[in-house]
Order: sequence, then C-alpha cells, then structure tokens
Amino acid sequence: MSTVTTKDGVEIFYKDWGKGQPIVFSHGWPLSADDWDAQLLFFLDKGYRVIAHDRRGHGRSSQVGDGHDMDHYADDLAAVTGHLELQNAIHVGHSTGGGEVVRYLARHGDNRVAKAAIISAVPPLMVRTEANPAGLPKEVFDDFQAQLATNRSEFYRAVAAGPFYNYNRPGAKPSEAIIQNWWRQGMTGGAKAHYDGIVAFSQTDFTADLRKITIPVLVMHSEDDQIVPYADAGPLSAKLLKNGTLKTYKGFPHGMPTTQAETINADLLAFIEG
Repeated sequence: MSTVTTKDGVEIFYKDWGKGQPIVFSHGWPLSADDWDAQLLFFLDKGYRVIAHDRRGHGRSSQVGDGHDMDHYADDLAAVTGHLELQNAIHVGHSTGGGEVVRYLARHGDNRVAKAAIISAVPPLMVRTEANPAGLPKEVFDDFQAQLATNRSEFYRAVAAGPFYNYNRPGAKPSEAIIQNWWRQGMTGGAKAHYDGIVAFSQTDFTADLRKITIPVLVMHSEDDQIVPYADAGPLSAKLLKNGTLKTYKGFPHGMPTTQAETINADLLAFIEG
C-alpha cells in the first residue's frame, strides 16, 4: 500500500493513479478514499492524475487516538501533496473533506493549487452559535456521538439507509449496494476518530479560512441536503470566498457524488477545464 508518514508519526494511505494535471480528493465523514470511485475512474479516463487519501483514523490510515481536528486533517493533506510534489493541483472535497480543503488552503497556501471545489461541504460553520443563529443545535451532534458510542454499526446503517442519500424521501428507491458500501467504509475506520470527527466537522468555524482563499472555488450544494443544510452552508461559503461560484442542485442528496455521479462529474469537469 502507498502511504506517507506525517510529522507526528501517522501513516496516511493514498491512491495515486495516472499522469497529467493532478486532482486531489478529500472524502467525507466517516468514509474513505473509496467513496470517490466514480470520480477517480471518470477523471482518470479524461487524462488526469487522480489522488485520494484516507483521513487519519479512517479507512486504511493509522487508527490513532488523537489529532482528529481540522488542523491535523489539513496538515495530513499537506503531507500527501508534499510527498507527491504536486503542482497546479485541483482539490475537491466532499462534506467534511470540503472543510479539510478549505483549512488546507488557508493554512498552507495555494501556491501548489490551481482551483478547488467543495461539494455538500460543512463550511462556514454547522453548529448554532450566537454568531451563527441559523446553525444546527449542538444537541444534534451530541446525539450523533451518543449513537456512535452505543452501536456504531447500527448508527451507520441508519445514516446510509436514510438521510445521507435521501433514501428516506417519499418515492425513493434505495440501493442496498450503496448502503452496504457506505457501512463498509465507515466500519473500516476507527471509532475514536469518527467520534472526535463529529466535533471537528460540526464545530469548526471556517469563516476566516474562506476569506483567505483567492483561487477559483466551485461550491456545489443541493437544496435538499439533509446532512449539511443548504441555507447555512453553500451560499454563505460562496459569498465569503473572493473567487467563489455557487452551483445549486434541486432534489439531490448529501451523497450526490455517488448517486448523481454523472451530473457532478460533468459539472466538475466543466469547472476544471473552464
């Protein structure tokens, strides 16, 4: 397996396929690089070099007990890009991975990066605060942690079979294979990383990070996202970015890179080549 060891001794697994301009993919919670299968194969076929890593504590990376916060996530991403000596890269992040990309760009600069896209992403801030009154109550995320600690397997099955892919909507046709693949990825990772990750994706404020970014960023979000509500995410991020473009979808789920891969891939390609 291809891995890079971070400064604090964590082995980060990554896939690196093809040649050409690199596109680096950062996955959502609690998944792995495997969640990008539809994108990796599509862009590889278009002549790009595609790279995707497993976040620390997730997938095939080290199941360490600490460092499950956005600063470490960003530094781990920087370890991968530095190890591979990437230049003129495109960064694409889904959900928590969108936060990872935003923090990476703000923390490490964009001298290696040409463009970025964040999909169904957690910035600017998910949790409700005095400064973010439209956010979700902290109790929502406390409940996520309680369910994970009580029965992680059952909790992950319920997320995948319900709101993540909008399979709980009237008339939806759930895919058992997609549900099981989500569950498989989640259960491959470590419970501690996933437990702490809930705080990382819900309580990190990316407002200042977004304001620092100057490269073109495509913000892709569905109005029917049940995991990261649209109104308090995509439009606000696009406004905070100096060079942000908002692409809004109707009826797509949070996990739209999987269920709506044809549309998402085409829109990403148009942005990258535009």
